[in-house]
Amino acid sequence: MRGGLRTALMELLSSTTGKVGVIFLLVMLLISLYAVVTNPLDFGTRLWNNPAAWADNPKNVPPAWTGFFDGSRRVTHTVFEASEPSEARETTRGTESVYTFNLDYTFDEAPTFTSFSMQNVTYYGSPPSISVSMIRPDGKSLNLYRFVVPAPRNGETSPIQRYQQAPYRVHLSGEPSVAVNVTQFLQDEFQVNVSSSRLVGDTDKAVFGTTNAERGDGYEPLKGAYQIVVVARSDDPRDSIEGVKFVVGGSQFGLMGTDSTGRDLARGLIFGFPVALAIGLITAIMATVIGTTMGIISGYTGGKTDIAIQRFSDVLSNIPLLPILMFLAFTLGQKLWIVIAILIVFGWPGMTIVIRSMVLQIRSGQLVEASMSLGASRWRIMLRHIFPQMAPFVFAQMIFFTPAAILAEAGLSFLGLGDPSIPTWGQILDQGFRTGAVYVGYWWWVMPPGILIVLTALTFVLIALGMERVVDPRLRAVRQ
Repeated sequence: MRGGLRTALMELLSSTTGKVGVIFLLVMLLISLYAVVTNPLDFGTRLWNNPAAWADNPKNVPPAWTGFFDGSRRVTHTVFEASEPSEARETTRGTESVYTFNLDYTFDEAPTFTSFSMQNVTYYGSPPSISVSMIRPDGKSLNLYRFVVPAPRNGETSPIQRYQQAPYRVHLSGEPSVAVNVTQFLQDEFQVNVSSSRLVGDTDKAVFGTTNAERGDGYEPLKGAYQIVVVARSDDPRDSIEGVKFVVGGSQFGLMGTDSTGRDLARGLIFGFPVALAIGLITAIMATVIGTTMGIISGYTGGKTDIAIQRFSDVLSNIPLLPILMFLAFTLGQKLWIVIAILIVFGWPGMTIVIRSMVLQIRSGQLVEASMSLGASRWRIMLRHIFPQMAPFVFAQMIFFTPAAILAEAGLSFLGLGDPSIPTWGQILDQGFRTGAVYVGYWWWVMPPGILIVLTALTFVLIALGMERVVDPRLRAVRQ
């Protein structure tokens, strides 16, 4: 058996299609291993389907590498974080903790958004106040935002803690108080009168740009060194803030861009590799084992057993799979294990019918007849003399089953009936079509998952083609 496997492997690798298929499969396995190691097993529920996990990401932006092709300087997504203040100073009113972030702005456009967040605030006396300001390259200072931490509630005792479960986050670009501050800044520094209501959602053009009275609300990007200053004022030196974050939203992000929720599509696509392989391999292995076992028993035993297995296989193989999957997804719930179980149940009958026809030919051979004359049991003959003769064919069929299972799950997810708790390539495609990504040109949302589905199917097809010489020895003679 070991020699047979080694011979089969050598034959597989001797062909170009086999080599390419094996290389693709090894790459997929490495990416799957990386995805499992670097992500929690509940990635879908904890992160992928949790909008708060992606709140600091830009929405609907292309991959970062696309900037190399259009020649423009797009805004790079930048996140400033600090757990300790840059400076702590005592004043007549208490303690000031200063967090300073330096930004070298060299881009040809304004950020897509700016946001500020903090978490795990602890105070002992009066609630601390937080202010966010910016010193621009032209030397002008702009007070962006001010906030006071909520006061103690009835019954709360010192120390008071806030924002432990979820951080406090403010979207500065759409904050009305920020728009009022920017309006005042434009009037004082540039003598430009703009309604604050017109600036809501569009303040970043003014914050990171210059204008004049003649140009009105037309802004040109102001390049240079910016300094973001966050000051936390408190009357007790024991007050603390665990983390402060300032985000400058980019117009490009990561390896594969983001979707309408800000999710990093690269992480979802990478996590789809182990899911796709698990679906394909588990389904293919189980369906092949069941189909091969039932086929050998049916073909060798004959009689009523053969008739019962074949009629049951005929019934299952003629039931349309997709409507059954859709019906069970509605009735039993959209669970991945249900999809896999149904694919297994309806996947083995075809294999059983083919294997039976092969066994009928093998059992009349001299090897089987000699074993029967020596008194070998039925199970020994089926396991030791019949199965090894068809093992290469069984293995090749198992490889063909794998992409079929992956495509079936992708099709179900594309119809919106997949498991929503686990990100798959079909699910990403479905969400892209539902939100209109195809129609507005968000190609990075719909093309990569489609390409990965095709490449995965192609990988197993190439391996199966490479196995042709193993299944049919006559092809080796043709090659020689």
